[in-house]
Order: sequence, then C-alpha cells, then structure tokens
Amino acid sequence: RMALVGDALSHVALPGLAIALLLNINPFIGAFASLFIGIICVWLIENKTELPTESLIGLFFTFSLAIGFLITPQTEILEALFGDISKISATDVYLAVILSVILIAVMYYISKGFILTTISPDLAKASGVRVARLNFIFLALVAIAVALGIKAVGSLLMGALVIIPAITSKNITSSLRGYNLISSLIGSISAISGMTIASRFHLSPGPMVIIISSALFLLSLPFTKK
Repeated sequence: RMALVGDALSHVALPGLAIALLLNINPFIGAFASLFIGIICVWLIENKTELPTESLIGLFFTFSLAIGFLITPQTEILEALFGDISKISATDVYLAVILSVILIAVMYYISKGFILTTISPDLAKASGVRVARLNFIFLALVAIAVALGIKAVGSLLMGALVIIPAITSKNITSSLRGYNLISSLIGSISAISGMTIASRFHLSPGPMVIIISSALFLLSLPFTKK
C-alpha cells in the first residue's frame, strides 16, 4: 500500500524536473527540490488533519502533474516523462551509490519503529514512538530515492519501478526480511537487464526496464502466497 506513495511522489517531482531542464541544471536538484516542498506540505497537513498520507500525496500528485505539463517545453516533455540515461554522468552514479548506502542505513535504523507505525499508529504512539517524525523521515527517504531514479527512467515510469518490485516480492515471500531482499533484487535485475537490452537494440531504456520488471511480476504469479 505504501509503495503507492513512491508512485505519487514521482509525479510530484515533475515541476522541479521541468524547471531544471529549462535552466539546464542537474535534474536531480530540481526533482528533489520539488519533492522536498511536496513532502513538507504533506507532512504539515497530515499533522493538522486526519487525512491519510496516501490521500494527501494523491492531491499533490495531480496538482504537480498539471503544473509540470504547463511549464515543461514540448521539446523536453519526453525526457521529463521517460528520462534520458545517456545524460547520466559518472558523478551521478557516484552520488546515487553514496545516497543509496545512506538510505539503506537510515531505513535499517528506523525499521522497528516504522513497522509498528505502519501497523498501528496508535500503538506506536503508546509505545513512545515519534510517529510524525518517522513519517517525515520515510517521506524524505522515498523522495531521495525517486529523485535519484528519475533522471534515468523519468517521472512517469519511476512510480512503476517502485511499485512493481514491491508487489512482485509480495507474491513470493511473506517475511519482511525476504520482502526487502527480493524487492531490491528484482529492482536491480530489472534495471540492469532493461538497460542492457535497450543498449543492444537501440531502444529507450526507461520503458524497457519497466517491461522487464512487469515480466518478472507475471512470472511470480504461480508462486503467490495466500
């Protein structure tokens, strides 16, 4: 369910991505700036109302998508939606590796409290967990992950790259550790295979990554655990 947050946030990044393309700066900077503003707004409204996080992000998702389409020039719209892996530099790769390690470390550190918060926010509060802070940290981690991947596969496909490995792993395992491991493995296999095939046959890498990921989901269906 929370994987849908990544899908919605990938579209919240579109206005910042569009501005970055217009100003010819690193798309990661524009995307993350837009995402950061979005998660701050979601977090503040969430703490003032009883509305769930997913609903608030859905609101900002549609608003951001509309703004993004209005300000993105026609010549850049395909890059904004589907990414352009040819523009990824060695610096981008190093940055992605460093931030990925930090993301994993932080997620591991907050995992116990976050799992309890996801299952029962009231129980988490009663146990002394700072639910609001954990929700903000989670949104920030997702925002960074989305901003890192958006340059390669674009805002339209980034959401699928978050959701598909998650639901595929859910078909295969019922344990949290297995879920995390398998979803990470599926995402990595999809990215590497999709980019390799795209390079070999001169295809767009973003859509090919999603096709491979979707194929792995279909292959997982016979192993679905009920």
